[in-house]
Amino acid sequence: MAVSGFEGFEKRLELHFFGDDPLENMGLRLIDFESLEQVLHAVHCTVVSAVGNHFFDAYVLSESSLFVYPTKIIIKTCGTTQLLKSVRPLIHFAGKLNLTLCECRYTRGSFIFPKSQPFPHTNFKEEVIYIEENLPNNLVYRKATVMPSKNPSYSWHVFTAADQNHHLRRNLNSDVTFEVCMTELDRHLARKFFKKTVDCKTGDLAGKEMTELTGIDDINPDAFICDFAFDPCGYSMNGVDGDRYSTIHVTPEDGYSYASFECVGSIYDDDVDIVETLKKSVQVFKPATVSISTTSNSREVWTKVARAMEPLGLKCRTFAMDEFPAAGIVVFQTFTSTNRRK
Repeated sequence: MAVSGFEGFEKRLELHFFGDDPLENMGLRLIDFESLEQVLHAVHCTVVSAVGNHFFDAYVLSESSLFVYPTKIIIKTCGTTQLLKSVRPLIHFAGKLNLTLCECRYTRGSFIFPKSQPFPHTNFKEEVIYIEENLPNNLVYRKATVMPSKNPSYSWHVFTAADQNHHLRRNLNSDVTFEVCMTELDRHLARKFFKKTVDCKTGDLAGKEMTELTGIDDINPDAFICDFAFDPCGYSMNGVDGDRYSTIHVTPEDGYSYASFECVGSIYDDDVDIVETLKKSVQVFKPATVSISTTSNSREVWTKVARAMEPLGLKCRTFAMDEFPAAGIVVFQTFTSTNRRK
């Protein structure tokens, strides 16, 4: 590993709200752009591209992504951003819309450069303390866990909190969230995420070119893709498919290369579709190590993950399962390549 470099591993925050919405179920989407910019300023990132449909708004950020649904916000940031500083302002702006926080989830992997992280992300204990200090008292069901792996560099950190009426909501929820983290990307494939020295294309145009060149557009052909390429390297995209999102972020520098893929589905989705989506997302990068977190109300979904990785020469090295208030069952698996070149 390099002594220092850009931190690819993201921090991810998901907030759920409830309340009366007199304006046709717009909810949190009524938060104006200036207010969102205030939130992102506290986190230390900005919007570089955006798209929306009938169901939600998706923003590509200078450090990852933001998704705004009527009663749910997901914000995912990498680098040295201070993601948890978004909790209080988001609760504040939601309150102006008569929406009350009922559930909070925070997840992340193990940082490649932990000593570079600013407060409150210096360690997981500090993060949990900070979150709890900024959550309202009605979120009484709380749990924080570090899900281990054989390699401590790939542990999975999870914090969830929920109120009295929503902590068992998982029983009614068919959603599945897949969070895929990949390191030691194939060097040849990683080079495709560098902008050419003589390339004068905008971030949007260069991003579209990378999407097509790498086959990312084939992961879910039905999705509308909002993509962006950074200088001199790096890539982000949000995919919008009905009420479902997907997102990819790439840090391609050799020595600390990293890519992530996240998508949401349903426990009722066809097994073949889930397996193919996960397989395609990992094939784009051919990493040496993959960790996948699956969050759902099912104890069986995780088996689809293993089926997707095996044909790619990735062997499961770690398996951990735990239950969390409202979020449901989280399964964390790590895989390493059985035939990886150096």
